[in-house]
Amino acid sequence: AQGIASAVGVHGQVFTIVNDESYFYADMMRGMIIDGDMGKDIAYYTGSTTGTSRDNTMCSSYAPITWQVDRKCHMISASSFDKLCYDMKMQRDDMSSDLHAHGSRELVHHDF
Repeated sequence: AQGIASAVGVHGQVFTIVNDESYFYADMMRGMIIDGDMGKDIAYYTGSTTGTSRDNTMCSSYAPITWQVDRKCHMISASSFDKLCYDMKMQRDDMSSDLHAHGSRELVHHDF
């Protein structure tokens, strides 16, 4: 597990989804969007994996993971996610379990 953790990093971006094709990005499969101010103001930190199978008392065996998170919220077209889902379905490896929303951990402190 540690060998995997040493080779894995997470890129994160937050979007407001809009019905405007001027915010279309055709290739979200390749990772973080670097365009204009997207992917420019990045926070770097060490954490672990996400998901509901681990919590604040049961840590992931895949740790530490390097997180690189865009600090800004960006607009993106709804059709960008349609295209991402299409691209995921076209992959040789089955990505069907990733085509729906997943849970996340509870926050460390209720004030956040």
